[in-house]
Amino acid sequence: MAKKKKIQETTIENYYDLKIDKVDELVAALKDDGGAANEDISFDIYECTGVDAPENVKRNGKQKQFDPYKTDFLGRVPAWLKALLVKWWFAGMVCFFFVWGLGISDSLDLMVLVGAVLGIVVDALVNPLFRYMETDRREYNAYMMFPFPFKAFWTFFTNIIYYILVMIGVSYCYAGLNELINLITGHTDAFHIAVGLEPLLFGTFCVLVDMVFIGIKNGVVLLVKKCRKKENVNV
Repeated sequence: MAKKKKIQETTIENYYDLKIDKVDELVAALKDDGGAANEDISFDIYECTGVDAPENVKRNGKQKQFDPYKTDFLGRVPAWLKALLVKWWFAGMVCFFFVWGLGISDSLDLMVLVGAVLGIVVDALVNPLFRYMETDRREYNAYMMFPFPFKAFWTFFTNIIYYILVMIGVSYCYAGLNELINLITGHTDAFHIAVGLEPLLFGTFCVLVDMVFIGIKNGVVLLVKKCRKKENVNV
């Protein structure tokens, strides 16, 4: 009967040991490369990709260069600005198609309908768009009322209810603005309407009210986290 060959197990410590001698050999090889490491690296896009360059390909009078670290225009725009612009544009779009398009005269019905539609739009379009644009830092969580990284069924209904409340806040903004204009212009009629619904101002009021509610939520969440952190430290 053949004897079983004893297999020497490699410990975790030995497995992850840094091979210092190999690093020294690599450094020595780089030093003895005849100065090739000091040569300028070409960033010509055709030399980097190995594709034959067509004749007379110019950009602003210079040969097109390949820069792997170049960021696009949208990458240089701050996340807060992109988030507010997206919210403002979608709110104005809802006003354009549903407030102007349907022409509902009853204010309560209009408030409920527009709030429900805006909640659906946010749940189906705005929040997924934020998830698409975000990085590992989750920088768009501060601009969502329900910043969950997964698609939950219940957020569909909570967004509808939430944006109906946002519409109530928007209606108070319009009422306050009209009352202020009436005071300035000297109108005493309480039912005098100075400013009507239109996409630009409607989107601005929606973003304003929405961010006030989200700011309150973020503040409460931050306080809860601080309290839990203090409790863990005390324990």
